[in-house]
Amino acid sequence: MITKKKILFFFLILFVLIFVLAWNVVSGGYDRQNKIILFFKEIIPPKIYKKARDVIFIIPDLKERNKFLTRQVDKFEQGLEGKLFNKDVVISTNKKKKYELKEFYLPFQRLDLRLGWHGEKNSRRAHHFEFFQDKVIVISGEGQTIYFNKNNILKKKLNQKNIPNNIIKILNKNNFELIGIRDLFIEDNQVYFTMLVRNSEKLTIKVYRSDLSFENLNFQLFYEVNEYWQGYNVYSGGRLSNFKNNKILLSIGYNAVPSAAQSLESNFGKIFAIDKDTAKAELISYGHRNPQGLIYIENENIIINTEHGPKGGDEININFLDKYTLPNYGWDIASYGTNYDGTDESYNAEHEGPYEKSHEEFGFIEPFKYFVPSIGISQLVYMPNELNKDSEKYLFVSSLRAGSVYLIKIDDEFNKILDEDRLMFLDQRIRDIKYDEENKVFFLIFEVTPSIATLKELID
Repeated sequence: MITKKKILFFFLILFVLIFVLAWNVVSGGYDRQNKIILFFKEIIPPKIYKKARDVIFIIPDLKERNKFLTRQVDKFEQGLEGKLFNKDVVISTNKKKKYELKEFYLPFQRLDLRLGWHGEKNSRRAHHFEFFQDKVIVISGEGQTIYFNKNNILKKKLNQKNIPNNIIKILNKNNFELIGIRDLFIEDNQVYFTMLVRNSEKLTIKVYRSDLSFENLNFQLFYEVNEYWQGYNVYSGGRLSNFKNNKILLSIGYNAVPSAAQSLESNFGKIFAIDKDTAKAELISYGHRNPQGLIYIENENIIINTEHGPKGGDEININFLDKYTLPNYGWDIASYGTNYDGTDESYNAEHEGPYEKSHEEFGFIEPFKYFVPSIGISQLVYMPNELNKDSEKYLFVSSLRAGSVYLIKIDDEFNKILDEDRLMFLDQRIRDIKYDEENKVFFLIFEVTPSIATLKELID
């Protein structure tokens, strides 16, 4: 027989559960891939949970804000010291692998989390880094350049140093408004970066290059897209990577221009190879939405890129250069996601109806992997057999929305996923990731604080 006490106890537990779920949603401290919490979030209108945060949860919310702002004060007071402020052990969700995490301050502006992912101001809060010999060079979303010695990760301070550059002069001379830096790349003692700018109310992407110097970086225009779009959006791409035949790769998003990714008359939604001597562009692939990660694997002669889908449908795409001539990856006709307004209607003017879920049926390349719900996919690292304890091949894929690094074991032919694992960092957004073979650590950029982190697998 069910007693009143049992009923009361049941409702008390239910209330506590709902309260905890509600606080996780309004505070943002939840797993963006947790289907229960995502369902709970879907049925509560954003206005309601924001109101709940500001009224019902005002005290815990203020405490969280105070903790966050205290950390910001500490970050600014330490300047370029790059202080170690967090040390932890992170355990993967499936294989229970242990990694040592260290976080060091970066001296750059933080994200304004309450503006949301689409806020234009936050476009200047995306920071990137590169390795050069024994140094790490970092560029902020506002164009500040710093560096530190790799081995300083073994100490309590990175001892960062500023590198003067002429980015502000470039902006002023050309009457550009900086929207944000999109990537940093170093090869053959030359430094490249991509910059999203507004000029005469229109936006475009430009690539600049400088000889590498730790005294001063004097950037000159290297490549310009020569195509413009109206209105700020977050679909610009802008990743750079090494390539073959004296070329580098550049990704360009579709920039919210319907049908552009499928049109060979437009540069949008494409990946190009740019000759380093002539700056002549060669089209490598098209049908891309917003390529956020980009690598070339020389031994395999393949390009791997990651790209944001709409609501769902983030992709990992592989271009087998020995197999494909000019591959088309399907946007804006095929996608495993839907639009943010809840509709499933293709943006392509020549394609009526919903997004096609099968890419292959319509002559497009199927993604190697897609994510539903979206993870806010960003950069990736290829880890060949010799760099892993189990002598298997892996892709380490970072994410913004999911605050995670995904460990994807693949077969030797890059045709099949053999296993998956995940390292999760709540309340983080991971913008960039690279692996340092010398120290056997991953470097990551967490953009909420912001910080540069290291991740090293622990041996049992």
